[in-house]
Amino acid sequence: MARWIEPVTLQGKHVLIEPMSVAHRDEIAAAAADGELWKLWYTSVPSAQAVEGWIATALGQRDDAGAMPFVIRRAEDRRVIGATRYFNTSAENRRLEIGHTFYSLSVQRTALNTEAKLLLLTHAFESLKCIGVELRTHFMNHASRRAIERLGAKLDGVLRSHQVMPDGSLRDTCVYSILAPEWPAVRNNLAFRLSRA
Repeated sequence: MARWIEPVTLQGKHVLIEPMSVAHRDEIAAAAADGELWKLWYTSVPSAQAVEGWIATALGQRDDAGAMPFVIRRAEDRRVIGATRYFNTSAENRRLEIGHTFYSLSVQRTALNTEAKLLLLTHAFESLKCIGVELRTHFMNHASRRAIERLGAKLDGVLRSHQVMPDGSLRDTCVYSILAPEWPAVRNNLAFRLSRA
């Protein structure tokens, strides 16, 4: 059966987004170590000890559920500075979620993040012909919520006590989306922000 989301490499001026593999293990661990991101209790960024299992889960979603996990490289030096994933895919409804995203602390709130989202959303709406793209985050992850809202995504709602976190706490999940008719304005906003970066 043909896949809806085929492996693809997305290239911009600032970032290169490529399909994830087990060979990226050490690079992903190093990217997460920049800021010790696994210590943020409201995220699921892997520590060096957990990165193999994290990659195995991502690749399992790719093989069994039509997802596509990526690593994000800084174009100037090819260093992996984060990871992201298309998942919760529905080819028949032409919808997907962008998530499991993290960026090294040293590149957060930079043009790299903006361009990565522009590349991922452009591919989703213009190549995959998505009707809607979702982005979700923990209610308490205020930085992530602000970043998603800066994209132009709209809050669809909050799923209360939606997930049990590794520490046993309950996650309220904020669900955002961008719809195909909104994409041109979102694209223009991201391109404008990039031009001023």
